[in-house]
Amino acid sequence: MRFLGDLERAMERWSDALWELLIPPAREQAEVVGRLRRECDDHALILDSRRTLVPNAFVIELPPESHRRLTPDSALLAGQLAAQVCRHAAEQGYTFAGPVAVRLAPARAAGVDRFRVRSRIVPAQGTSPQAVSSSSRLPRDDTP
Repeated sequence: MRFLGDLERAMERWSDALWELLIPPAREQAEVVGRLRRECDDHALILDSRRTLVPNAFVIELPPESHRRLTPDSALLAGQLAAQVCRHAAEQGYTFAGPVAVRLAPARAAGVDRFRVRSRIVPAQGTSPQAVSSSSRLPRDDTP
């Protein structure tokens, strides 16, 4: 049991360290999650009275140094952020065109001090691209 307690404390320290890299300590940790939620809300497309389509592919652009430090653990962090997006969508009654994906990427342009979020609607495999292509918010990337 002691091993599990030590492991849990180590995971908490690791999680706190990741957030400190992603967001300066003076900022709240919820800022990234809040930005992802706002991205859904701002780019929502009302399809009918029961369905509102929101982006399902998110790219969080980080300063190069932060991205290098987070790269080894980016899959776990991206999964946690995707779960937060799914929770928000469920609370708001939103619909996705495909699975939710969050990817961490180095910023392409200079001037990204903290982070920037880009989003788009990506259809699920087997879905007609014409159904959602007009609602896409960003140019297509090779990966979400």
